[in-house]
Amino acid sequence: MVAKTNQNSIAEEIKSRLRSGNVCYHSEQNRLSSRLLFKNLKIRIYRTIILSLVLYGCETWSLTRREERKLRVIENMVLRRIFGPRRDEVTGEWRRSHNEELNDLYSPLNIVRVIKSRRMRWAGHVARMGELRGVYRVLLGKPEGRRPLGRPRRRWVDNIRMDLQEVGGRYMDWIGLA
Repeated sequence: MVAKTNQNSIAEEIKSRLRSGNVCYHSEQNRLSSRLLFKNLKIRIYRTIILSLVLYGCETWSLTRREERKLRVIENMVLRRIFGPRRDEVTGEWRRSHNEELNDLYSPLNIVRVIKSRRMRWAGHVARMGELRGVYRVLLGKPEGRRPLGRPRRRWVDNIRMDLQEVGGRYMDWIGLA
């Protein structure tokens, strides 16, 4: 289900994905905190059930920093449940894990990097399509009419270029590269 608004904003879609991921997390909460299951199995549950539910259709998202932060919040919430509390070396008291500790414990890509890699994979797929395909025409098409006042919203193509620069590629013709 793609939630549409009159501004063509994907924010409502991301909100609904986060809500459904939150519902799924709460239904799996007992399994994720169980001491009977290995951490590797809990991470697999997270990646196959919760993460796939949250990231459905993420290849087309154009994320803002606020939305990236919301995605990291749900990821850290699940990881805190999986890894449990930490014992402080100085005081000996139990405390919640810090975000940096969670990043160290969960070495695979964080949720924002997963979105970026999926987006680049989808961009390559679309770029390899023929010029007669509708998706390719939408990608390269220029809309008619006037733009609204204010700063232009970041486009999906701009995100692909920024992702390529982050990976190490300079500004290049990514369609020709694909």
